[in-house]
Amino acid sequence: MWWIAAGWPLLLVAVLMASGLLPRDAAERLRDRGSRFGWVAVVPAGILCATAGSETVTVPWMLFGTSVALDAIARPLLAMAVVLYGLALAFIPRSGTERPALLSGLVMVCFVANAGVFAAADLITFYLCFTVMSFAGYGLVVHSGSRPARRAGRIYLVMTVLGEGAVLSAMVLIARAGGLRLGESAAAVAGSPDRDLIIGLLLLGFGVKAGTVPLHVWLPLAHPAAPTPASAVLSGAMIKAGLVGWLRFLPFGESEIGWGTAFMALALLGGFLAVPAGLLQDDPKVVLAYSSISQMGFLAVLIGVALAVPEAAGACTIAAVVYAVHHGLAKGVLFLGVQMWDVERWRRWPVAVLMAVAGLSIIGAPLTGGYVAKYGAKEAVGAAMFPATGGASLAEVLPWVGLGSTLLLARFAVVMWRRDRAPSPTPITRDIAWAIVAVAPVGAVGWLASSHEPLSTTPDWFDPGTWVAQSWPLLVGLVLAVGAARIARGPRWKDSRIAHPHGDIVPPGDVVTLEERLVSRAGVGLRAALHRLEGLATDIRARLTPPVSLVAAVARAQRSFSAWEVSGTVLLVLIAAALGWAAVNGGGA
Repeated sequence: MWWIAAGWPLLLVAVLMASGLLPRDAAERLRDRGSRFGWVAVVPAGILCATAGSETVTVPWMLFGTSVALDAIARPLLAMAVVLYGLALAFIPRSGTERPALLSGLVMVCFVANAGVFAAADLITFYLCFTVMSFAGYGLVVHSGSRPARRAGRIYLVMTVLGEGAVLSAMVLIARAGGLRLGESAAAVAGSPDRDLIIGLLLLGFGVKAGTVPLHVWLPLAHPAAPTPASAVLSGAMIKAGLVGWLRFLPFGESEIGWGTAFMALALLGGFLAVPAGLLQDDPKVVLAYSSISQMGFLAVLIGVALAVPEAAGACTIAAVVYAVHHGLAKGVLFLGVQMWDVERWRRWPVAVLMAVAGLSIIGAPLTGGYVAKYGAKEAVGAAMFPATGGASLAEVLPWVGLGSTLLLARFAVVMWRRDRAPSPTPITRDIAWAIVAVAPVGAVGWLASSHEPLSTTPDWFDPGTWVAQSWPLLVGLVLAVGAARIARGPRWKDSRIAHPHGDIVPPGDVVTLEERLVSRAGVGLRAALHRLEGLATDIRARLTPPVSLVAAVARAQRSFSAWEVSGTVLLVLIAAALGWAAVNGGGA
């Protein structure tokens, strides 16, 4: 079944590629059907996820022994990827993007590689799939070919190469330490003399993919540039590859207080700083991108705690997986909801209600999947402390990230409500599938968390104290959002760029935009310096040039010698002189 799950999508990609060999009409029909039914590419993987055991399957002759397994990390993440990629493939034909068959093929390649990252049981398979997924993602970002897409693609590629270099270096060091099997990799890192270097490389390399600050700059540019279905898988599934890399290779059983504390600092920084940057945007996909950065900061806190507090590592690992599944499904629904809102036939209110359900799940409101995931995360970190929190535990700090999520999603709702719509007929089965995925995570995430007890802790669904603890970020955030909206409508703030932002105060990509400006200014300065040097060189040449009369005489002589009559005469004279010299010397001999 593993062969079918991996080979079936690749076979469909090969068929789409081969369509170029057919007559034009036949090729168009094949591409249209391949795009319309692209979602079937994930069906074998879904069956595998539901039926396969947890044993490791090895193919000895492939890549020095390719091995895959569905363990407690791989199975739920693969199930999430199957749902999300299948839904994205179903949305592509009506997305309005050009070359839908090409986009479908790229998404299928990303799915196979993404699934390989989740299920890989050896280092080489993991790295191969991670690399293929990363560079195939470039095709998703630049698919439209627009100028913003090309710019986003350049930045995505630069960050990807940076991350790949760090990951490859870490993989080489782990392999040298004897960690070729993923079950042995963390122990190999812990016992390696290059332990600190490997941990730093892993945090850096996988941090690029996970969008942790300050490596997040590609996300707010890639998401709006990519077609909406591609944005859904980029944010919902592909960035989770960075999380899996941390879970597979970092030595959680050891006490890495220094690394754990530093990483928690970056995680909290990302969780909070993404909020004001996102609030100043006017593109819904950019707002969702900053929401993903904030949420991945929340997830990264669990990684930092697992590094710093060995006894919490098991609970943090399960909590991270549960949270990743919840976030992937909910964020995928929101991204695809942008397309539902823009071009679908449904009225505004049904789409708005279903998107609100997904948004409430992101926030962690009661009776949603996020309620379970965020409660489990707070219980996993327990009483772990962070020095900069003024004596508060991380469990008390994390709900403030939920407050930021509420504000971001309120901004998302405002931006969406202002968008124009162009309703068009769409397949009702696909719309129903989107609606099911919007509401189903509450049961799926709850079941996943309860299946890992006692490592995972699930909330009492109807406990008033838990409801209050989980609801205050939502309530406070809504009060702040309503208050801000009322103030923004006042005459004093009517023309304020902060009250009515258009994405120009903090442009998407924030830090990278500043870096581009600095590089541009440096380029202007460099060009000015080169111009001054050129002027100085011209002045020096003028000073060293011979007088005009001498130059003219040399030029006349050169023109004279260039005539063939003069050149021939000179040549004959030289030959005669040479023969005379030879005769004299020969006679003397």
